[in-house]
Amino acid sequence: MKQVMIDRWLLASVLLVGLSALTGCDGFFVPEPGHGGGGGTTGNYVYVANGLTNTVAGFSIGSGKLTAVSGSPLAVGYSPQALVVTPSDSFLYVAGPGAIYLYTINSDGSLSTSSSGAAVAIVNVASLDVSPDGQWLFGLDLATTQLVQFQINTSTGALTSQTPTPYTIPNAAAAPSPKMVRVAPTGNYIFAAVGSGDVVFTLNTSTGAVAMVQSLALGSAQTSDNALAIDGTASYLYIARSGSNGGLAVYSVGASGVLNQVSGSPFATGTTPFAVQIDHSGKYVYVANRTDGTISGFSIGTNASLSELTASPYGSGTGVVSLGEDKTNTYILAGAFGGQPDLSMYSIDTVNPGKLILSTSTATGTDPTGVVEIATTH
Repeated sequence: MKQVMIDRWLLASVLLVGLSALTGCDGFFVPEPGHGGGGGTTGNYVYVANGLTNTVAGFSIGSGKLTAVSGSPLAVGYSPQALVVTPSDSFLYVAGPGAIYLYTINSDGSLSTSSSGAAVAIVNVASLDVSPDGQWLFGLDLATTQLVQFQINTSTGALTSQTPTPYTIPNAAAAPSPKMVRVAPTGNYIFAAVGSGDVVFTLNTSTGAVAMVQSLALGSAQTSDNALAIDGTASYLYIARSGSNGGLAVYSVGASGVLNQVSGSPFATGTTPFAVQIDHSGKYVYVANRTDGTISGFSIGTNASLSELTASPYGSGTGVVSLGEDKTNTYILAGAFGGQPDLSMYSIDTVNPGKLILSTSTATGTDPTGVVEIATTH
């Protein structure tokens, strides 16, 4: 089972050629009148991409509870590969094989299909993220070594395609395998984990200008950088690294985004680190270990030195692959491709600071759902 347990973003990617032939090239797509705008919620929600059941599930997050929103799970008609909530909590973008789709988040957390269900962009991406100002959507192209970019109409969610930014990984031991893109909370950098290495870009949020400034190559074809997280001041980058010399790799972010590995990095985790999440306080960082079905937790010290938390690693679902934090900064959530359970929610202990305590868990549809990623409101 674990041998087939994702590359999360390659699920059903063989449909790319056929879809592209039917729909044409990247471009500008406008949501149907009456379906754009008017969305947005002040509620606390988590959305789950179910890769095996072609659905997106949504749950409201209460005090130790997860409650399915109206219409959940939503049948989308394709295998979702990645998803992201805009900073305004108005829209959910979901990437499927060869296309990006748009959903309006209603006040009760339920989802409405925009553009009559048609794609809002034709591109095959491994990951999605939105700049903190809500103006720009980014993805890692699966067919080319390019960072793709769209300008967001914040009223309707419509996307205008921008010129992609190419990247290279000189001296890498293997070809790039796009995994995750993340925009720094400060908005001035974009970081990409591409399997055989990592790439740093600068971003001008006013103009949307993007430029590659650095790439890091991994020296072993048996090593993969799978996911990343950036602290609130964009001072440190945390990378979930599997394989030879794997663990949680930590780099300081210097002038112009130049990365330097900190002392003691990579820090030991479980097997196949596949997701990483920093809590809102910046005191703790958590790593999902896909093969182990566990979550490793660390306290963050001076200069990003890490110390493992009490009782770490913590049990999670089979093949845990995605982590998130709820908008009240009370809970850490984890999605597991192999289920048992699909979605787990943990509180952060105060008696043993940072320790994860399971609050509740739930199925995200008719199992096996094959959770590939979760995304929370802000």
